[in-house]
Amino acid sequence: MKNEEMLARLVAQAEGDGADLVTLRAIVEEATDSGAERVLDRLGLADHKAQDDLDELRELLRAWRDAKASAWKAAITWIVRGVLALLLIGIAMRFGFGNLVT
Repeated sequence: MKNEEMLARLVAQAEGDGADLVTLRAIVEEATDSGAERVLDRLGLADHKAQDDLDELRELLRAWRDAKASAWKAAITWIVRGVLALLLIGIAMRFGFGNLVT
């Protein structure tokens, strides 16, 4: 039985018998299941390959984050090296070793 059919039966039962707590909980559960299935279907994640797709997306996102972190680390390393080289050149010029630098 599909969720929509079950939901329709529960709503009819609630209208006929009066809505007790068990019936209301069952209605809410069936409605959320039906809504979740609809959302997954709209997102294209309702097929059997959806888990593989999500795993692949997570792997790609993890690789992107690792690459981004490595790029920032490399950029900072090169900036620090450049500043240290300029500092060394400034010290050499200050002590009169400018002819060795140029």
